[in-house]
Amino acid sequence: MPARNLTALLLPPCLLLASAAACGSSSSAGSEPPALTREQAQEVIARYSRDAPRSLASAETDPQLAMDAAALKMRRVTKRRAPSRTFSHTALYVPRMAGYPRWFAADAISGQGKETLRHALLFTQAKAGAPWLLAADPLPTDASLGRVALDPDGYASPVDPGLKGLAITPADLPRAHSALFNGGPKAPGASALGPGPKTDQAYRALVQGEAALKGQGIGLVSRFSPAPGPVFALRTRDRGALVWYAVKQNEAYTTTERGKLAVTGDLVGLAPARSARTRVDTTVLVQYLAAVPPKGRATVTGMYRKAVAAKGS
Repeated sequence: MPARNLTALLLPPCLLLASAAACGSSSSAGSEPPALTREQAQEVIARYSRDAPRSLASAETDPQLAMDAAALKMRRVTKRRAPSRTFSHTALYVPRMAGYPRWFAADAISGQGKETLRHALLFTQAKAGAPWLLAADPLPTDASLGRVALDPDGYASPVDPGLKGLAITPADLPRAHSALFNGGPKAPGASALGPGPKTDQAYRALVQGEAALKGQGIGLVSRFSPAPGPVFALRTRDRGALVWYAVKQNEAYTTTERGKLAVTGDLVGLAPARSARTRVDTTVLVQYLAAVPPKGRATVTGMYRKAVAAKGS
């Protein structure tokens, strides 16, 4: 898996100067067969570890594919070493479900020492006979998946993204998160998200970054929206949900002085280094993992952020 941007705050990332779809319905224990057996799920993870280094397109799907493909471009330019694709301490969370797409999640560890990363892997299968592909991998800061409820046979229950009766409907999380970054914690819908480094603190860092750039003669307009693709959720022991979702960030950096903008940082490999003259437009994808209780506010526990497109002019 290509190297990650592990910054917890959504600073203006990249250059510088320095609708959600249902993914299975909620079911009671034993009412539906599991998406696959635990042995088959382990084989899917092992196959991913083997195949991803050779071809991301045969091992991943969006948003993971778009993000990791961009990270691969950056690594080729910077000649950075590929991180470990071997997972250990794997715990599987396979939901019971009928029909397709089918999916499952896994809590896993990669790397050693300072390079150790915790993963919230999510694999999907679009239809019968289709390959299982990695669709999401936000990096949780705690043992978030340990909250998932398991039935007596060790299988999980999916939550319909449109399910009511929680602190926020899982399908509404991308919209709420986008509203927070666009308008701050008091924006309509943003109050569903609790405070933390990936929510209100990230918004403040973004505002501070915009102000700092303005002082250097650079304008930044940043707009967030729900990313295309489904939302996935598993039932937790408190009758809440653990939710995987993604947000898209569109940025426009502008200046009247040539030489102030540069394609650096997270944008390396996405546009020619000298293409930034007076404007750079970027597209960034951000994956999140959030715990949604029955009442209260959602807590965002994991994130993976990567610029996926850039254009200088």
